[in-house]
Amino acid sequence: MEREGTAPTMPELTDKGLRTRARIVEAAVGLVTEVGYERASMRAIAERAGVSVGNAYYYFPSKAHLVRAFYDRTGRELAAAAAPILARERTLEARLRGVLWSWFKLIDRYHGTATALFAAAADPKSPLNPFGRESTPAREEAIALYREVVEGGSSHIPDDLRADLPVLLWTAHMGVTLFWIHDPSPGRARTAALIDRAPSLLVRVIALSRIPGMGDLRRQVQDLIAGMTAPVEGAAHAFIE
Repeated sequence: MEREGTAPTMPELTDKGLRTRARIVEAAVGLVTEVGYERASMRAIAERAGVSVGNAYYYFPSKAHLVRAFYDRTGRELAAAAAPILARERTLEARLRGVLWSWFKLIDRYHGTATALFAAAADPKSPLNPFGRESTPAREEAIALYREVVEGGSSHIPDDLRADLPVLLWTAHMGVTLFWIHDPSPGRARTAALIDRAPSLLVRVIALSRIPGMGDLRRQVQDLIAGMTAPVEGAAHAFIE
């Protein structure tokens, strides 16, 4: 039986503890890929990692906490991989394409795992739901990365769109992720083509939004984003609360 609840405050881990924690995460990723999220029990994960079940629960109170640790790790790795690109590139198109390519190179080796995790995350009540309350820290870090994409470049973006664009870019990122999960092409070539072409299209749309008289269109986009991100009264999981 999985242990639920908020993760306890962890003491600062030693190098050995960090290696053990990373080994448990890798074991979970491998097992989920092979047997699916539901069938990958904490006991089986612990056995694969070469630790006791109690030790696995020491680091991760539940399987959901373990998978979220995998999400958090890939988020940190993406930020690190994107840093030199964002330091070098100035245009929004180049910065966005660089981040998406960094994500693709980082995550594609987990394509088999992603299919299994998507089945669990698709449930609105799942703690793995990327739009849910439990995913707020990882989601906010991802939006912060796209805020850096927007704010650090030289491209002119209308002020009334600039504040909302990071959320819109993160939402687009989620769409690309869903496309990648279901991409049957060899080496996910269709996803690669999407990453190559989508940033230039987006930049052209933003350029069109600067034309006099397009302010109403921008306001419609802002209203759409506001509707997506507003908390839902009485909902157990609300997007960007």
